[in-house]
Amino acid sequence: MLINCVAYQEGKKLSDISVEAISDYVQKPDCFVWVALKDAQPDELAIMQHEFGLHELAVEDALRGHQRPKIEEYGDSLFVVVQTVESEGGELGVGQVAMFVGENYVLSVRNNVMRGFLGVRARAEREPHLLAKGSSFVLYALMDAVVDRYFPVVDALETELETIEDRIFIRGSQRANIERLYDLKRKVLVLRHAVTPLLDAIGKLHGGRVPSFCSDTQEYFRDVHDHLQRINGSLDTIRDTIGTAIQVNLSMVAIDDGEVNKRLAAWAAIFAVFTAFAGVWGMNFEFMPELKWHFGYVSALTVMVSVCGYLYYRFRKSGWL
Repeated sequence: MLINCVAYQEGKKLSDISVEAISDYVQKPDCFVWVALKDAQPDELAIMQHEFGLHELAVEDALRGHQRPKIEEYGDSLFVVVQTVESEGGELGVGQVAMFVGENYVLSVRNNVMRGFLGVRARAEREPHLLAKGSSFVLYALMDAVVDRYFPVVDALETELETIEDRIFIRGSQRANIERLYDLKRKVLVLRHAVTPLLDAIGKLHGGRVPSFCSDTQEYFRDVHDHLQRINGSLDTIRDTIGTAIQVNLSMVAIDDGEVNKRLAAWAAIFAVFTAFAGVWGMNFEFMPELKWHFGYVSALTVMVSVCGYLYYRFRKSGWL
C-alpha cells in the first residue's frame, strides 16, 4: 500500500507526485523522491523496480521478509534492512523496514510494523538544511527512528528484571522466577538479533569507503552506531544479570531443599529412638528384667520421651527444626 510519494529539491518539498512521474523527477538535478510503502504487494514493488531501476535480488529480499539486518551495495545504490522491535501485550513484536537508497531516491517498505514513520518525514521537512543533504539524510532519519524505538524496549526489560530480582528471596516464588527469567532472556535475544547485525553492518556508512552520496552524512551514521553500541552494552549487562539471577535462584532452591532434608533427618532421628527402644523391649523374652517389674512400662515410656525430647531440643537449638 502506498503511503507517500513526494519529490524534494534542495531540501524543500516540491509536491506529492504520482508513481508514474517518479522517473521524471529522479532525473532532475538536486532533486530526489521519497516513497513509503506499507506491506507492499509484488505488483507494487514491480512498479517501483521499474521506476527506480532496483536490483532484482534486493526486491526479492524485500518481498520475502524476515531478513537479517544488513546493508548491501548494488552498484551506486544501497539496500538496507532493519528490524523494528515493539512491545505488544507483554510480548515483543518484530517487524521489518527495507530501504532502497540511491543518489536521487529513497524507497522504504515496512512490513508488520505497528507504528509508522510520518513523524520522521515531518521532522525532516522541518529541517530543510539537513534534508538538502539528500537521500542519505533520509536514510539516517529512518534508521535513527528505528534505533530510538529500541531504547524504551531496553528500559522495559531492565524494569522487568529489577522486579524479578526483588522477588528472588521470597520463599516459594522460585519456580515462577525461573520461568520469568527465561522468558526475559528470550526477549533479550529477540532484541539482540535486531541490534547486533545492524551494529556490524552500519560501519559501511562511516569511517571508511562509503557510497558517494553518503559522504556528507558520515557523522550522522556514526551517531546511530554509538546508539547501537549503548543498546548492545545494556543488553550484555541484562544478559549477565539474568544469568546471575538464575544461579542465585537455583541456589535458593538448593537451600530450601537442604532445609527440608534437615527437618526430615531430624524427625527421622527422633522417631528412630522410639523404634530402637520399642524394638528391644518388645521382644518379650522370658528373662528380661523389665518384664516383671511393676514400673517397667512407665519407665520405658519415660526413657523414650526423655531421649526424644532431648534430641528435639538439640535439633531445635541447632536450627534443624
